[in-house]
Parts: sequence; structure tokens; C-alpha cells
Amino acid sequence: MSTEKECQPSDCEGCASAGNCGQEQQMKGPEKLVTGPSTEIKHAIAIVSGKGGVGKSMVTALMAKRMKTLGKKVGIMDADITGPSIPKMYGIHKKAMANEEGMIPEVTSDGTKIMSINLLLENQEDPVIWRSPIITGVVQQFYKDVVWGDLDYLFIDMPPGTGDVPLTVFQTVPIDGIIIVTSPQDLVRSVVEKSINMAEVMNVPVLGLVENYSYLKCPDCGKEIAVFGESKIEELAKKHKIPILAKVPIDANIAELVEEERFAEVSVPYLDGVEKLI
Repeated sequence: MSTEKECQPSDCEGCASAGNCGQEQQMKGPEKLVTGPSTEIKHAIAIVSGKGGVGKSMVTALMAKRMKTLGKKVGIMDADITGPSIPKMYGIHKKAMANEEGMIPEVTSDGTKIMSINLLLENQEDPVIWRSPIITGVVQQFYKDVVWGDLDYLFIDMPPGTGDVPLTVFQTVPIDGIIIVTSPQDLVRSVVEKSINMAEVMNVPVLGLVENYSYLKCPDCGKEIAVFGESKIEELAKKHKIPILAKVPIDANIAELVEEERFAEVSVPYLDGVEKLI
């Protein structure tokens, strides 16, 4: 019969090896990351999705744009290391510089600060073929070793799913909570449940849901067409008691600005009022 038992805090009291045997750290979990002396981030919010292709990066940028419109100091940390898209949306192709304090983020035409792996690669089209420990290490560096300065909001564009990067961010980055991006399809909805359940297990607050591709507004009659099926986000929100932050439609104007790398010029009302909920 096994004699193993769950380690308790009292087990370390009076022990000469307390703090060095690994048990104490295991009980506490990983330490939260600390930023450099020239950085102060008031709110860090991660944008997640259960799967790719739901427009998570666009919603991240829309969140940042909304806060910039309100006069806030905003940054975007592109934590999707193997599939970065934020710099191209804003037309940023320069390499990031560094000084003695750390890496310097690039700044968009509307004043949003950005750090992404694409700003560090020799060629932006080069694939990132790294194992998970390296990827998670880079994500942590993007938080603690970038000279973000004073930010009201840092939005973290996460890779899809519930893998190593979300786990690392949830455990080590002092985030205020997450926003989950979904779309109307039933398949996506079932995968979103995994993100919600992961957040609950990790004791991370879910600040709200954003449904992307919610509908298409007919340019002639104004009728809202449910291209990907009728929305079921209300059922999901009610089941988990999570607020709905926005329903974002398919918008050709946004798509055009993204293709032209001019996202900083986006001006849409879809997230108006979201600041009251996050």
C-alpha cells in the first residue's frame, strides 16, 4: 500500500530544508512575473479562443482601438508566437530595438505599443519551429523584458487552444482576466467550453465573451444575415454566468483596412461601452 500523502504547509515547519526541497514552491505554484523599472501596467487582459480562425487577433486589436479612442495608454503583446498577425495588421515591418533596460516595442500610427516575434525575426515570413519551452520563455520575456512604459491596458493576443502558452500566461503573468472570442458555429461553441473550463481550473476570471462573425448586414436593406447560423452565445453566457461584451459582424471595411495594413484607421461602434465591463 502506498504511503504517499498530499503535502501540507505545516509539513515544512521546523524543517532545515524548508524552501529548498521543492515542495514549498510546488504548493505555491510558479512565481508571478515582474516587469522592469520603466514599466507599469495597470491592467493586463488576455484574449483567447478555443480554436483558430475566429478572429481573435482582430478582436484584440479592436479592444486596443476602443481604449485608444478613450485616451488610454495601450499595448498589444502578440503571444501567438507561431502565428503572429498583429504587426502586419498595423503595417509594422521594422525590427524591434533594445537598450540596457530591455526590448523597445514598436508604436503604431495611433500610438498603440506592439511587441511580436515578427519584430525579431530576420525575415517575417520565416516559420517559428520551436519547442514549447522556448516559445513559453519568449512569451514571458515579452511581458517582463519589454520596456512597455506606463500602460493603462496591455492586451495579450494568445494562441488558440488550451496548450502551454495559455497555461504559462495564466500561471505567471498577473492578468486581470480573459476575454473569450467565439463565433456562431456549434463546433466552435463546444470548443469554447474548454477555454471556460480551463479558466475555472486555473482560477482566472472570464471577463466576457465576444462573438465574432455574428452576422452580415445587407448593404441594400440593412437586414442582418446569420451567415454562420443563428447565434447561441446567449445560451453559453447564461450557462456560465459570463457577460456578453459584443457581437461583431462581418465587416468588409475592417477586412479592407486589415489587408491594406491600416488597422489603426479602424473606427467602428461594435465595442462601445466595453470599458464598463472590463
